[in-house]
Amino acid sequence: MEARLDAYSSPVAADYVKHLVTANAALSRSTLPAATQELVKIRASQINGCGYCTDMHTKDAAYAGETSQRLNLVAAWREATVFTEAERAALELAEQGTRIADAAGGVPDDVWASAAKHYDEDQLIALVTLIALINAFNRLNIIIQQPAGDYQPGQWS
Repeated sequence: MEARLDAYSSPVAADYVKHLVTANAALSRSTLPAATQELVKIRASQINGCGYCTDMHTKDAAYAGETSQRLNLVAAWREATVFTEAERAALELAEQGTRIADAAGGVPDDVWASAAKHYDEDQLIALVTLIALINAFNRLNIIIQQPAGDYQPGQWS
C-alpha cells in the first residue's frame, strides 16, 4: 500500500504538519501524564481506524516503558483492571470527544465531571487539545492512506 499523497514532500503539508508537531510538543510539556497522553492517542486512533497513528503511538508507548498488557487492553479498557480511575476518565473523554458526531449534545456532562475530578484545569485543557490534535493527525493519515507498520520509536522527535 502506498499513500495517496507524499505529505512529507509537499510544502503545504510540511508546514501544516510542522504546526501540529509543535502543538504536540507543547502538550508533551504539560503536566498531563505522558502515559495518559499515549493511551489517549492510541484509543482515538483505534476508534478512527488510523493504522499509522496506532502503530506509532503503541510503539512510542512501549519504548517509553508502557507494558504490553496495558497496550493490548486499550481497546477494551472498560473491562480491564490495569488502568487507573484517572486514565479511565481520560479514555472515556477521548472516546466521547472522538465520537462527538454520534452524540447530538456533544460530550456528556458526567464524562466531563469524571475527567474534572482527576485533572486540574491545565491538565484538562491539555487533554482536550490532545484529543483534538490526535483526531487531526488521524484524519490526515486516513485520508491520504498513510501505510502503517514501518514507524520506529522517536522517528519524528
